[in-house]
Amino acid sequence: MSEAAAPATIEINDAVFCQHFKEVCSDCQFDGREENDGFFGFETTDRDPLEPPTSALNKDGVYQCKKHSSTECSQCYGWKKQITRARAAAKKAGRK
Repeated sequence: MSEAAAPATIEINDAVFCQHFKEVCSDCQFDGREENDGFFGFETTDRDPLEPPTSALNKDGVYQCKKHSSTECSQCYGWKKQITRARAAAKKAGRK
């Protein structure tokens, strides 16, 4: 039997996504919520996944948002704030 290969991941300003730019992807069986929650200091919860903005690699091989052409764009890549909002929405909806 062959072992299933781990899905290819990308990192955008410290958050992890699959090669399809999704935090949760059914195509490659990837769920990066636990890793991202832990990195940003949260306990894992059943929250909606992060949705990164349209991004592209710059000449240094680092992802940057297309809207502001920034690799550390706090408006587009404010993951901690986005996770906080998603956690609050999940709690309000009764998910844990």
